[in-house]
Parts: sequence; structure tokens; C-alpha cells
Amino acid sequence: MLLFGIFPAGAHDQHELNSGWLCKRANEVRSSGEELSGSGEPLVGWLPATVPGTVLTTLLNNKLVPDPFIGDNNKQIPDVYKTGRDYYTYWFVNDLKEAPPAKGEHVYLYFRGVNYYYDVFLNGHKLGDKPDTGMFLTSSFDISPYLNRSGNNRLAVIVYPPDPVGDPNGGQGGDGMIAHSITSQYTAGWDWIQPIHDRNTGIWDKVFVRRSGPAHLEHTHVVTRVGGKRTVEGKQRPAYIDVTTEVENPSESATIKATVQCEIAGKKYYAPVTLEPGTLQEVSIPDIQIDDPKLWWPNGYGPQYLYPMKMTLLVDKKPVDDDEVNVGIRQIAAVWNKHTNSREIHVNGQGIFIKGGNWIVPDAMLRMNAQRYDDEVRMHRDANLNLIRVWGGGITERPEFYDACDKYGLLVMQDLWMSGDCNGRWDDPMKKEDSNTRKQYPDDHALFLASAADQIMQLRNHPSLALWCGGNEIAPPADILKPLKDSILPALDSTRFFFTFSNDDSMSLHGGDGPYVIQDDRYFWDHQSYPFNSEIGSVGLCDLESLERVIPKQNLVAPYYSQQTHKWVVDTMWQYHKYEGYDSVIERYGHAKSIKDFTMKAQLVNYNQYRALMEGASSRMWDWYTGIIIWKTQNPWSCLKGQLYDCYLDENASLYGVMAGAKPLHVFYDTKGHHVATVNNRFAPAPKMELTVKLYTPHGEELPLVKKPVQGPGTRVVGWKNLGKTPDSVCAAQGGFLYLTLTDSGTTDIIDQNFYWLPDKDGSYAALCDMPNAKVTIAAKAIAADSIEVTVSDPHGSPLAFFCRVALEDQAGKRILPAFYSNNYISVVPGQEQKIMVSYRPQPGVQPRISIEGMNVEKVYASIEASK
Repeated sequence: MLLFGIFPAGAHDQHELNSGWLCKRANEVRSSGEELSGSGEPLVGWLPATVPGTVLTTLLNNKLVPDPFIGDNNKQIPDVYKTGRDYYTYWFVNDLKEAPPAKGEHVYLYFRGVNYYYDVFLNGHKLGDKPDTGMFLTSSFDISPYLNRSGNNRLAVIVYPPDPVGDPNGGQGGDGMIAHSITSQYTAGWDWIQPIHDRNTGIWDKVFVRRSGPAHLEHTHVVTRVGGKRTVEGKQRPAYIDVTTEVENPSESATIKATVQCEIAGKKYYAPVTLEPGTLQEVSIPDIQIDDPKLWWPNGYGPQYLYPMKMTLLVDKKPVDDDEVNVGIRQIAAVWNKHTNSREIHVNGQGIFIKGGNWIVPDAMLRMNAQRYDDEVRMHRDANLNLIRVWGGGITERPEFYDACDKYGLLVMQDLWMSGDCNGRWDDPMKKEDSNTRKQYPDDHALFLASAADQIMQLRNHPSLALWCGGNEIAPPADILKPLKDSILPALDSTRFFFTFSNDDSMSLHGGDGPYVIQDDRYFWDHQSYPFNSEIGSVGLCDLESLERVIPKQNLVAPYYSQQTHKWVVDTMWQYHKYEGYDSVIERYGHAKSIKDFTMKAQLVNYNQYRALMEGASSRMWDWYTGIIIWKTQNPWSCLKGQLYDCYLDENASLYGVMAGAKPLHVFYDTKGHHVATVNNRFAPAPKMELTVKLYTPHGEELPLVKKPVQGPGTRVVGWKNLGKTPDSVCAAQGGFLYLTLTDSGTTDIIDQNFYWLPDKDGSYAALCDMPNAKVTIAAKAIAADSIEVTVSDPHGSPLAFFCRVALEDQAGKRILPAFYSNNYISVVPGQEQKIMVSYRPQPGVQPRISIEGMNVEKVYASIEASK
């Protein structure tokens, strides 16, 4: 029997099949699936296979193809469009130890994701009467009748690529034909990635074996109800939880009387059920009251409390199956803001100003695991973002991604699997078929709807999931859209808002997206974008060490402007990795003397761009904007644009620009209007604060701009008429530095600080990049096995230490990745110090050290003092 969407990963009596797999190209195997799975003979000449993974992952791990992330190695890998689909059609075999079921027991084989067509065979038997189809449709087989008494079994799976695979002709999604199937469209290439040549064919997601008793649980669904407008602190009024689950009796003859037990917050709740043979029945446990609940809040607004809930199925008072769900008690709504003409996201009755990032997939070859998800989502949390949008040309993200978002408080906007580029929103000469034809993609609308229902049931219990979206920049075809809106979502997940496409008028009236290229920093202050912009971005080049991982030494040539052609000259390898030009903005910092100088100055631009983007939006929250989502925060391939960190999890200055600009309580300088303001994203009023404003020359001399502190409570704008001359006018000769500090008037604790570099009257920062070296000192001490406190000091009489990067390295000088910094790319004014917390995962045999390097700070190192 073939079942869909069965068995969540939280169940106890299951194990993952993630080792022991072998594979071979199908046209090199002469046996049928029945013969291959039934023989038990040694498999000679088969490759160790990576499962979960793709064919290309396995080939790379066996050193049969070069790393497609490095240089132009990707060109050396055959593309399925030219080789034909047989080249990437593979058999995967696993000789597994699995005892046959005891009396009244059942054993199931569960595939969470295979791309694209596949047949499954076990011990000489074909499971299912036709190939399973679709990248996003899970499936489960009752293998109880087919397991050998000896416990020795052979599983064989043949996997075929999508059909058609599409021509990677340089268009967005190539020629668009990849979108005939319900699969990732980016694999045919995009403006931020080269083609993935096997189109991610393979058993790309987890495989489980699950044992249960005479009946089992499926599709547990938890809905939390939090009435009214709540606060973070104080005693809470009760919240309520509604729980439903499905119970199946797979027996052909026995009637089963069972009890569903739900345990949460120290209490147990029960619901009896009688199951006739071969039936499935939904069981409800409504109105579970949680007194004084600990609520789940988005990042920056409150904690993310999760209640462990255990579902147990009892037969004759004995447990025969169970399921576990982490419950975040919260209520989400999408309310129309009549002032901005855009959707406003509410959590627990409070408006959440959306500061988000667009996400593709963690890795272009789908090399994903829970730790990778945790690391990347943590970086979004550290950047003070509160939402991740999962872009429609990728995948429905995995439960482990949502686990991380639950943990770190990142709301999720989940697109379904289509994009305007492939699906016909525009006429496009790169596409093989016309726009009207493409608007009806994919071919199998029923499969799309079944896959959507499957994924909704798999992900709906996560408190972080906030919004469902029909697709990227295009609505699904009408006969997909109508069932989604009118029947599937109301039945399966009625508590979340669904909108038809990412920049639809239902999210932002007269909406749109962009721009995506570098802007003058003042653009973000005086140009009103779309009120809920799903995509707005800029550059994001990494620094030199990151660049050296992917670009060959001979290609490490900084872009330069040709006086002859009046164009920027960019190395072809940079172009292959989709470099986005900085153009004359870099020149404002002085002509780059070397590739290192170029990449360091690019970080100055990165920081300013993304800080200005977030500050400009925050300064207009609830007036111009209800939300803004950066395009994009990460890259699944070694792309040289649009990222806060690279595909090796090495952060660039963009992340810290976002971190600064998106702080919940923040002081900033409007570079267009020449005024200082504070912004408060939190629910509670800001404390009484004191604002201190200081200016420094390039030589570290403090200029007397403000004679006494200025009070700046709440979100009031503090005009320069209270402060004397504008910083820009004071710095007109050589440029300078503006240092803002907010302190709590009661405790004198620093609430926030912000540091700007200002150009001279001609808009040049060159003098700031040619300062005397600062005489910084650096000290590091371990405060835990995985945490280091770094202190950076700049003594009196020293020039200001400008834009310094702290890095955790091994003794050979290579960065230890990932590492998480409480702040970075810091500037330290004379006579002060800054502390940075660094956390990481210690590696056996690796002795870490700390380094620091800046615009006027030569690279120095510090050993790490052991904790006492």
C-alpha cells in the first residue's frame, strides 16, 4: 500500500537509512529491479553513494568530477541536456538489516524526497504499481510482507532525472523547460548560479524505516490560539491548543479499539477511537487550556519558548506508536494597513515590523543537514532579522530548517515551486516556449496540488511558518490556485495567510520588487520603495580570503575602469561567478592598490549599503513600510554578489551592516536629511536615554560638535538645530567619523552605538583610507569551551582604528568556519575599547587564535588565554 505524508521525523521507533548505500549508472546494470533487489550477490564496481544526496554529490565525493564551486570546474562536468537523461539515471542499493515484524507489528519505508521519477524494489518485489513522481511528494511503503526472516534485505531504487531537463542557455532557469516538472528551477542556471548539471537528480532527502504496532499515528496537527493583544512580560491570560491526529488501522480483518494520549505542559489528555479494518480516522483533542503560557515571539521581540508535546497511541493500555511535536504557542495574522496599503504581520496581537532576508537553499547540490541549517539561520538571527522568505525557484525547505527557525525566532514566508521567469510572467527570448504556454506550467497540476498538500501537512506545526505564497512573482494557474485557496489550505492549515505570488497586490498594493544593484546610500533614505518589498538588494562581494577559496590565483585581478573603452573591465572568472559591479563607488575610497585593497574597500561599501537599507526602512516603519526583505542574504553556490556570508559560511561586512541597521532599539544618522534619530521596534516604550554625538578627524582628533548630551527618548527625531553644525559641514575638508552612543539615563549602560565615516565636500573617502596606523592592542580569553571574549583597545594619542575585522583562525592562518561574532568590522576611537564575543565549534587537533586587521591596522594576532 502506498501512503503519502506519513510519519513525522519526531517519532521514536524509526531510524534513518543514511549509510551503506551503493550506486551505479542504470545503463551499466543489466538486471531488472526484481533481480537486483532479490539476488543478494556482492555488488562489484558500484560506487559508495551519498544518501541523502544527489548523483552529482556522489560523483564529487568519489572524486569523479571536480568541485563545481571552484573556478570554472563546473564547465568540466557534463550537462544532462547534452548527455541525455540516461547519463544521470542511477540505481541506488542498500543492504539493510531489518527484522521482519512481530505479530501485530508493521514496518514502513519512508522517502521524504526523491528527484524526480523513481521505482522501489525490496527483496525481489516492486513496491507500488507505477513510478513515484515529483521532487516534493513524500511516500511510504508498508514493507512488512517483504522483509526476509533472516533480517538481511536488499533495497534497490532507480532514480530518473526530470523530463524535460531544459537547456541551460544562460536565461533565468535556462530555456524555462525545467518548469514543466515540479522541481527546483534554479538548477538550469540563474543570474546568481551556473547550471547544476544533474538537475539535482537523486534521493535528495532522508529515507527512514519506521516500525509501529497494529495501528499508527499520522498527520498530527497542532493549532494554538492566543486571544487579544499580548505583551512579552507579565502574567498571561490562558491560551488554547487544538490537536488533531489521524489513526490508521492497516489490518485487513481486525477491529482495533485504541486511545490517543496527548501530553503537554505536565498534563495528559485522552481521546478514544474505534478503527474498523483498513480504515483511517481523525481524532480531535480540542481546547487544551494552557494557563499563564510562555509565548513564542519573533526574533527581537521576545523569547521563543517551545513546549514539548508527545502523542501516544495506546492499544490495550500499551503504547504502539508515538509522535513528538515542539509547540510554539503564538497566533499569527496578516492585517491590512490602510496607511501604507500593505499587509502588516501580527504575532500575538502585536504588529511585527518585518526585517527579512531571501533564501534559496543552503547548498546548490542539496548537501543539507540540521547543523548547516542551524548555522545559517543563526546568522540571520545574529543579523537582527525576523523573517526568512524561501524563494519559489528552490525547494520547500526541510523540517530541520524550520526547527532552526523555531529556535531562533525567524518567521518564514514559504513560496511554492514556480517563478515568473520560467512560468511566463514576461516574454523572454531565452525561453523555448511563449509566455502563455509557460503560464500553464507545470504539466501535472494534480501532482502539484498533491505535493502542496503533502508539504503543508509536513510543515504546518512549526510556529515559525507564517505565510504561504503561490510562487515567486507569478500566480499559479487558475486550476491550481483555486483549490489551494478554497479547499486545500482551509482544510489543512487555515490559520496562515496565503497570497498568490510574492509581490502581489494582496501583500503590497501596486507592489513590485528591487532594485538589486548598488545604490547611493542616500537612496534608501529619500526614495520610497514598495510598502512590503519582497526583494530589495545590493552587492555583497566577499573579502580576499573568501575569494581565494574559489577564484584561481591568476584571476585575482581587481576590476578596473578602461579609459579606452569607457567600461569596467572584469575578469572572466569573476563574471563566471556572477560578480555584481561596484563601479565608481569603490573609487570614492581611492583607487584600489591591490586585490586585497579592493576587497577591503568593498567591505566598507557593503557595510554602508546594507546598514542604510535597513535604517532607511526602519526610519519609515508603519509610515512608508510594513516590511522589507533583502535580496538575498545567502548563496547556495560560490556567487560573488547578494550575500551576507559565502557558501562556506564566512561572513562579510554586509552581515554586520544589517546587524547594525536592524537593531530593535537603535540610534542612526540620516545621511540625506542630516539628522539623528532613534527607532524603537519593540513593544515596550524605550527607557529615558542620553544621546552623545562625537566627531573625529582622520587623525583621531575629537571635534567639539556637541557640548552636552541630548535627550532622545522613544522614537523622537533629534534635529541638528539642537546640535550645532551638521557633521558633513564639519568634515568637509578631509572627511571624518561620526560616533553616536545611546545610554540608559538611569543605569548609564550603553544601549546602542553607531559609527559612520563621512566624505569630504567632493564625496571622497580617500583621506580616511590613508590614515596613519593605529596602535591597537588585542586580548583574547576563553570563557567556555566554545566561546572567546576578545578585547580591542585603541590607546589615547593613537589614530582612530578604522574598520577592523576580527577573525578566528588556526595556527596556519586559515579561518575556522563557521564562527559567530557578536559584532565585527568595528572601529575603535582613541582611549576606548570594544569587546566582541566569538563562539565556534572546537575541532580536534586545531589550536585557535584571534587576528585583527583593519584599514589602518596591520594584521596582528593574539593567543587565547585559557579560562580560569
